[in-house]
Amino acid sequence: MMKMYWVVTWFMKLCMLCMLLMTLDTTEAQKQLKVGFYQTTCPAAEQIVRDTVNKSVTTNPGMAAGILRLYFHDCFVRVRLEIIDQAKAQIEAACPNTVSCADILAFAARDSTTIVGGFSYAIPSGRRDGTISNIDEVDLPSPDSDLNTLQNTFVAKGLSVGDMVALSGAHSIGRAGCNSVTSRLHFFNGDQTDPSLDPTYAAALKEKCPKSGKSGTTNLDPVSANRLDNQYYLNVKQHKVLFSSDQTLLDSELTATLVTKYSSNLTAWRNDFAAAMIRLGSLDVLTGNNGEIRNKCGVRN
Repeated sequence: MMKMYWVVTWFMKLCMLCMLLMTLDTTEAQKQLKVGFYQTTCPAAEQIVRDTVNKSVTTNPGMAAGILRLYFHDCFVRVRLEIIDQAKAQIEAACPNTVSCADILAFAARDSTTIVGGFSYAIPSGRRDGTISNIDEVDLPSPDSDLNTLQNTFVAKGLSVGDMVALSGAHSIGRAGCNSVTSRLHFFNGDQTDPSLDPTYAAALKEKCPKSGKSGTTNLDPVSANRLDNQYYLNVKQHKVLFSSDQTLLDSELTATLVTKYSSNLTAWRNDFAAAMIRLGSLDVLTGNNGEIRNKCGVRN
């Protein structure tokens, strides 16, 4: 994500709806996705999503991070967010039974990237929604996962280690609960602080997340919390990241090299992030007559 855990924050109203994946030739399904899929059947769809996202993020900048987290979750499992329901309702009024919730989410993630990151990409569409929910499908690494666990998770889903590092840059926006970092701050090897944390950064975190308090939140990026950029990679190099699973990107030559590359080359990271987002959105897709077009994203038809 990209560690595929994402902390539920105050701006996310998240409801887990884990879809049982259907047996489908993934390559053939991906071929049915295309840019401008709704150009004839619902030409206003992408603009409706864009307007909805713009309105939401302008009111609450943190929502951009929520949408991206949701997109990452949806591609590994399946979840929903109120903003997607809002866009879906407007699209249903304009084009009933035409645009899937999965595509609405993909558009919203792209538009969030544009608003808080200043760059965009063309996202193929044509996905259909799943029809079966299974909460046991969730299998997300924790914030303290090691590099091997993270790599295995991505590879198992058909993504590369490079995709993992590029998508990890999404941790430059949003907030996390103090309970997700308490063990690293206060109980590392007993009652110590993780020595891989920069001491000054650790001290600042302890003020926001004391040992006795686990209900607070703190920015994932201490420098530019509402800007999707390559600051995350500078933070990793400086040992100023919340999760040990972020810091573990320095534990192999390949991932450390990519961290260094992205920390000094914003354009390279943007290009690789966009490409990885497109690949992520092509995982285990349902197309054609498979699945359904949900009338409401939180409820199967």
